[in-house]
Amino acid sequence: MDTVSLVTVPLFTGAIGYLTNWSGVWMLFEPVQFAGWRLPGLAPLVRFMPRRLQQIPGVMHGAVGWQGIIPSRAAKMGSIAVDKGIAKLGSPAEFYEEIDPEALADHMLAHARGDVREIVDRTMEREHPALWRDLPPRVREGLHQRVQEQLPDIIRGLTAQIGENIDQLLDIKLMVIRRMEANPGLANRIFKAVGEKELRFIVNFGFWFGLALGIPTALLTVVLFPGQWWLLPILGVIIGYVTNLTAIVMIFEPAEPRRILGMRFHGLFLRRQEEVSDVYAGIIADDIVTVATIGEELMRGPRADRVQHMIQTAMGPAVDQAAGPLQPLLRVAVGTREYDNIRESFAAEAVTYTITPMADEAFNVRQSAEVRRLVAARMREMPPHDFTEMLRTAIKEDEWLLYLHGAVLGFGAGLIHLGIFG
Repeated sequence: MDTVSLVTVPLFTGAIGYLTNWSGVWMLFEPVQFAGWRLPGLAPLVRFMPRRLQQIPGVMHGAVGWQGIIPSRAAKMGSIAVDKGIAKLGSPAEFYEEIDPEALADHMLAHARGDVREIVDRTMEREHPALWRDLPPRVREGLHQRVQEQLPDIIRGLTAQIGENIDQLLDIKLMVIRRMEANPGLANRIFKAVGEKELRFIVNFGFWFGLALGIPTALLTVVLFPGQWWLLPILGVIIGYVTNLTAIVMIFEPAEPRRILGMRFHGLFLRRQEEVSDVYAGIIADDIVTVATIGEELMRGPRADRVQHMIQTAMGPAVDQAAGPLQPLLRVAVGTREYDNIRESFAAEAVTYTITPMADEAFNVRQSAEVRRLVAARMREMPPHDFTEMLRTAIKEDEWLLYLHGAVLGFGAGLIHLGIFG
């Protein structure tokens, strides 16, 4: 009996399991950006390949190389994050309400006072410089003062109007997809933070499960069927495949606790629903559904024209009210068309300055607390099936790559063992 092989086979299978799962986890996340070589002749052939092959990072780029499975599917991850998670946690109106429209109005107002004064000066100097220079300083200051007096009502009316129409103005799904595409590393951060313990379990489990499978493997290859060189590589394929498969199943299945032979079985990820809820809520509140991202979506999203029209409509009358009793005289002095140009120019320039304060980092940090509370509370109440879908669905279509990866490494490790120990 070959004692050396009998001892080393389980150690090798343990190493196979560990290396398989460690590299499998690495493949999920790294590299964030595609690394490889583009082959011009490969791109036209991709569309003729089976759909699963087309989706392999590298092939999908018409290149030879790799990009982490999760960052390579940034848009898909964003879509799934909304469909399986965010959309079930709150509507755009609920998220908007949690960031506190009153506090938002106060914040916008504090920034707008100085900006609006500059806009008035710049607009008048651009549209009718002679008139603006000829106005007595006291009259100019009076115009500024009346604009400032109107700002609180204008800003509060605007934030209230946005809130009333937020479900039509804000597309959460597109907002999240664009956020993920612009920053693929964000998808990695979500998965690593939410599944940190499970990812560590996958790697460690690989060694111990591989070691356990190595005992019957050693008996088969050394005791029962000695001399069959092909047997060890074949069993290596099975061990690599089964190790990854078992680890994934243990993390997500069963969704509901079950007792089998007196033992309680429950997906490892699902056991931590409360803990994961807090972690996930923090990422959503700090990086995805923030005042800044909502403002960016309102100004540059598919419905930005409606938002801009809303702001211009709210700001336009400010010129009329600021002019007060002088409005008829100003219309005569500059002409009705010129007066309307001044009015429209002021309202158009005010659009950007109105939303810009939403990007303020300190304000975002303050307002994120309520969004975090809402998301965490809703996640804790999610049915187990919905909860596990948030993470599982995003990688389910690509799990076969991890299983294949394990099988290939297992086959290679079997050949290496034969080469070293015969």
